[in-house]
Amino acid sequence: MDSALPLPDLLIVLFYLLVVIGIGVYFSRRENTRVGYFLAGRNIGWLAIGASLFATNISSEHLLGLAGTGSKSGLAVGHFEWLAVLMVLLLGWVFTPFYLKSGVFTMPEFLERRYGPAARSYLSVVSIVAYVLTKISISLYAGGILLNAVVGWDMYTSAVVIVLITGLYTVMGGLSAVIYTDLVQMFILIAGSVAMTFIGLDRAGGWDAVVAATPPDFWHMFKPMSDPDFPWTGIVFGAPILGIWYWCTDQYIVQRVLSARNLDQAQSGTILAGFLKILPVFILVLPGIIGYALSDGSVTGDRSFAWLVTTLLPSGLKGLVVAGLLAALMSSLSAMFNSTSTLFTIDIYQKWRPQASEREAVRVGRLVTVAMVALGLVWIPFIGLLSDERMYVYLQSVQGYISPPIAAVFLFGLFWPRANGKGAMAALLTGLVLGGLRFVLEIQHKLTPFDNPWLATLATVNFLHVAIVLFLISTAVLVAVSLATEAPRRWDLINITWSDTPRLKTVPTLMRRVNITLSFALIALLFGLWWFFR
Repeated sequence: MDSALPLPDLLIVLFYLLVVIGIGVYFSRRENTRVGYFLAGRNIGWLAIGASLFATNISSEHLLGLAGTGSKSGLAVGHFEWLAVLMVLLLGWVFTPFYLKSGVFTMPEFLERRYGPAARSYLSVVSIVAYVLTKISISLYAGGILLNAVVGWDMYTSAVVIVLITGLYTVMGGLSAVIYTDLVQMFILIAGSVAMTFIGLDRAGGWDAVVAATPPDFWHMFKPMSDPDFPWTGIVFGAPILGIWYWCTDQYIVQRVLSARNLDQAQSGTILAGFLKILPVFILVLPGIIGYALSDGSVTGDRSFAWLVTTLLPSGLKGLVVAGLLAALMSSLSAMFNSTSTLFTIDIYQKWRPQASEREAVRVGRLVTVAMVALGLVWIPFIGLLSDERMYVYLQSVQGYISPPIAAVFLFGLFWPRANGKGAMAALLTGLVLGGLRFVLEIQHKLTPFDNPWLATLATVNFLHVAIVLFLISTAVLVAVSLATEAPRRWDLINITWSDTPRLKTVPTLMRRVNITLSFALIALLFGLWWFFR
């Protein structure tokens, strides 16, 4: 593979790859039980949890999309990053206590405890299909574009190497390897992005010079309701629905807190992730705006991040940023491999073979991970089909259509004991059908615009507004069907719903007091930033 990287940069990248493989080899000798392989022995501390939450979330399409969108429309895209601060706090303080008390391995298993086997099967299948169809393809496509543009590596060859290396340490070490490589990857990703931001600001003449060289609306985060991309109504009411699904109920993310040593460690980890999620606006979105200023507006969109790396960075730092690109891509892929393996083994295989031994379950988990790696390799020849930017946008919007009914079912499952399995399944299926219909209409309208104004409106209304409507409809169906059918037995809801969970009056630990203080400080910081960039 010919490399455009100078030798010092190439050595940095190779050293990074050897480190993550070494972590996988180390944990391959330790994790031979279900709890060990799929939940890292439930013994992970707050630093690793917070780092893994951040690194898993920041994927290659983040690097491509945040800088690119920042160069086109300014800071507004950062709403999704800062809203995540509230979502991870919600995960830590509201959802995680129930997840840990129930002792579940997966989110579908939690839904079965609350609603019955049908809900578990639904969420398992939908999650696995969504991971396979969107996360693999988007990650490889975005990562391939960036590596090709930044260092000149052939997109398909580099994708094969990345999939194989990521699969190697994920298969060997399970969740422990994934989390501890994420810890390394977080530092690399942040260090490279911070370096690029400061060099870019220096080259552009400082903050004031960047502000003067860009449109004034770049620096206002709240856009009019008519804005096609970031209407304030969609941001305030729609984006949190997607956030609850992604941050609080998706196995891809939640598996990290399920591995926590205890509740205090899990909550500390989510608070750390909240502080880290403040950063992307300044180290990923802001560089895109800097690129706009430096190029007098000629470099925008998907080319922005690669242009910044090739234009601004000297040898050595370029290798660090390329390692950061690989870290973003590999942390997301490894999380997808491991989460899919966990879902299949725990929710499908063990339901079929409940007598499966610990060794057998781990062996199946490793085999499923190998299958995901193979599937990733099969996908590679087709990632060129995503070269049409519209298809990339379509895949990104899928979560806006599948998340509202799942968010509704989890929220009402925790806080409304009257919700039952029939109501949950009716809401999930209704939301799936309506979300799928909107997805088909959107694609059809892009290919052949509708003459009918009503259909055209349905196909083009902002997907965040669609998420609000889907959530309200799913909620109405859940409530109506639950009230029309038999109530669940209250003794089945212990440790599953808010009102049916015993709460002991205990003196808060020092760590709990620190967590409460830091949570309020984080919220104050977030609202201060929103006020400053309103």
